[in-house]
Amino acid sequence: MKWLYKGKVCLAMLGVCVWMAGGVLGAEAFSVPLPEVSSPTAEAEPVTAAESACLLDVNTGKILFSYHGNEWVHPASTTKIVTLLTALAQGRERLEQPLYISRQAVETEPSRLGLATTDKVSVREALTGMMVVSGNDAAVAVAETLGGSVPAFADMMNGQAKKMGATHSLFLNPNGLTQVHHHTTAIDMARMAAYGMKNYAEFRDIVGLKSYTMKYLDAHKPKTVYTTNRFLRSGYIGADGIKTGYTRAAGPCLVASATRNGHTLIVALFNDAVRWQDAARILDYGFRHLPQERFVPNKERRIQPGMRGKRRGRYGKLQRV
Repeated sequence: MKWLYKGKVCLAMLGVCVWMAGGVLGAEAFSVPLPEVSSPTAEAEPVTAAESACLLDVNTGKILFSYHGNEWVHPASTTKIVTLLTALAQGRERLEQPLYISRQAVETEPSRLGLATTDKVSVREALTGMMVVSGNDAAVAVAETLGGSVPAFADMMNGQAKKMGATHSLFLNPNGLTQVHHHTTAIDMARMAAYGMKNYAEFRDIVGLKSYTMKYLDAHKPKTVYTTNRFLRSGYIGADGIKTGYTRAAGPCLVASATRNGHTLIVALFNDAVRWQDAARILDYGFRHLPQERFVPNKERRIQPGMRGKRRGRYGKLQRV
């Protein structure tokens, strides 16, 4: 058993040497690495069937999600978002003027508001009806009334688009019917829609309508039209806009918005066969990733320079965390 005894002695001496070396070199030199504890993984970005998509935070202007967001796409009737904003930029007086309705406007291919050349209606009423029922005829009539011609109004649209931050779009008509070189991107359209929601109360009101009764300037019986936007009628919490679109070239399109606790998100989807479901899923993703708020009592707040003696709220305020 001498070999066993000698082995134990050797092991004991080796242990002493290791202990002494640890004291000299530091415990870290001989520490055994602990297995890494995995932290909760960040939520994966949403999957979409769209050819191009963008999710934008209206309050901050931040893009929360993009899929081929700068790819050129056919905008179809989402073009009418720009038509409406270009018209609103002309001012109240021009919106109240009578609409000029040409034969060209009346004969524009569907979908239509159903205008006749003899109808007497204001630009504002035609714009509202145009957005609710996606009237291509009304879009042409608005363009000819405010711009003098469709090409001239398209120039106005492009100027307004640049003002709103669109850098990869070109509009050649006011209704979005397919035309060579008429294009936009998901990011551009989301930015322009956000501009409208943030700067024009009337834009926000119009794009949130589920139906509208269009009034005439004479004794003509009012006409009630209903939205093409199923998202507004879907029951999605906070749904408040904005515009649908479809042509064979563009496929199904949707620019949808929702507002919760004063925070508005917009999702733009192009050529998406499941646009209603994708809109809800992507907006849900966005709302889950908004900064949370917590209540901060006054006693926890620092008094800012120059604030001593000034009246402050009794209870406190909400802070982003």
